[in-house]
Amino acid sequence: MTGGAAADLPPIRHNDYSPLDPPALGAWDPELSVSVIIPARGGQHRLDLTLASLAAQTYPDHLMEVIVVDDGSEPALRLPEIVPRGTRLVTTDPSGWGIAHAVNTGAALADGRIIQRLDADMVVCREHIEALARWHHLAGYLVTIGAKKFVEEPSLTAAQVHDGVRAGRLESVFDLTDALPSSTEQTISRTNGLRASRNPYHVCTGPTVSMRREIFRAVGGVDAEVLRGEDTEFAYRLAAHGVVFIPDMKAQAVHMGLPAQRRNRQRAVQVVAPYLAHRVPLRRDLRKDRGRHWLVPYVEVVLGAEGPGEQVREAVSAALGGSLGDVVVTLVAPWSKLSADRRPVLDDPLFDLRLLREHFAHDERVRFADEVSETPAPIPFRYTGPTSVPLGRDSLERMIAAMQDDRSGMLVVDLGADGEATLERTEALGRARLLGAEDVAAVAASVRATHGVRRGARPEFWPAETAPPAPSSSRSQAPAPERKSTPQAVRQGAGQVRPHQAQGGWTTLLGRLRTSLRN
Repeated sequence: MTGGAAADLPPIRHNDYSPLDPPALGAWDPELSVSVIIPARGGQHRLDLTLASLAAQTYPDHLMEVIVVDDGSEPALRLPEIVPRGTRLVTTDPSGWGIAHAVNTGAALADGRIIQRLDADMVVCREHIEALARWHHLAGYLVTIGAKKFVEEPSLTAAQVHDGVRAGRLESVFDLTDALPSSTEQTISRTNGLRASRNPYHVCTGPTVSMRREIFRAVGGVDAEVLRGEDTEFAYRLAAHGVVFIPDMKAQAVHMGLPAQRRNRQRAVQVVAPYLAHRVPLRRDLRKDRGRHWLVPYVEVVLGAEGPGEQVREAVSAALGGSLGDVVVTLVAPWSKLSADRRPVLDDPLFDLRLLREHFAHDERVRFADEVSETPAPIPFRYTGPTSVPLGRDSLERMIAAMQDDRSGMLVVDLGADGEATLERTEALGRARLLGAEDVAAVAASVRATHGVRRGARPEFWPAETAPPAPSSSRSQAPAPERKSTPQAVRQGAGQVRPHQAQGGWTTLLGRLRTSLRN
């Protein structure tokens, strides 16, 4: 076991972490330090029980610290008698409040190589920290998730919890006969421990989750503006960064108190929806309002802006006027050369480039960049193509559907004499960077190994428009796309192209796509 990511590990395909073989509990020597971050507001008795269980952990004391972050409790929280050796109590900066703000406060003070977030009302089994931390000794791009059951707050003392956890199983401390299982664990079981999950971030909820400290910081921590659902939004950004999610059912815990959905399900769902709608584009079910602009777009369209100005403008209009409304366009050119100094307006050597910028300067959907960024995160997809081939009205939807069909990380479309168009999945790009890929060729090779690269032909994604009916009785029809390359999800019937398919409706396909995104 080493503290760094193993260089000889085979690539992990999607989220199938089967190639990783963690050591048996109690049969290895940990090396990485752990900082347990506990955001708390009130609930002194529950906090006492949580800390008592942490004081009974099998993970070495000298490698574990606990930071309790008091988020404005009245009366203020205090540290009880039974706590882990390296425990401290801090308060949040008064400039902010909420769970996310408290977690970020603790993480900023953390000395550990591993960040373990834990709720202040969780009693964990004695191997809990060890079970989750052992995975991080295998690779540096993992996020581990603990198990939990819900019970009513018990009438126990901290000493009883400490002695019971140290002596054995949680069943010796709690009566779990009527414990409420976590709904996320049903998903974990159904997807073979998330190995087959299309969107494993869905089950990465906050009560107990851990990752390397550099991963936490690389994604910017938890969004303090998200007051509910902050754990799901954070997990989505982790997914876009390319991590692998691993639930470990040996990291057992008991959550004292029923989940919010049980207390007021309607309000719990309502309060989360707008936060996730703006920040998690994959939740297509939350973006049903037509004509809306969202904080995080669904697709970034990257276009070179050094071609003929009219051609670039047409390509931008096509991208923004398609069937997908949540799109942003990035125009790539040496914009930094456009200074504000005095210049001959009509004889400006950069006249065309400056004119193009003025055309889009006040359109919030158009961005300017000197070069393409390594990743479009948190935007989940990035399209790159020539301005000589403007996107068709539903080209992006067709391309995304093809990638969702086989979960590929990259789609390359042959445009003939016009070159190629590429659609990239952000999580695949993120994984490539985490694995050390730097240049374009290395990134493509990594994506091929972890997610797969799909190739397609122009007619699949830029179908010929159906000609208007001719006066004669014989009407010609646009040819159907080649079936050999058509995604399985869009095939209907025995080779028959139905009218709504030819016109770009793809009703059945999009319905299946939305369903897959929710799983």
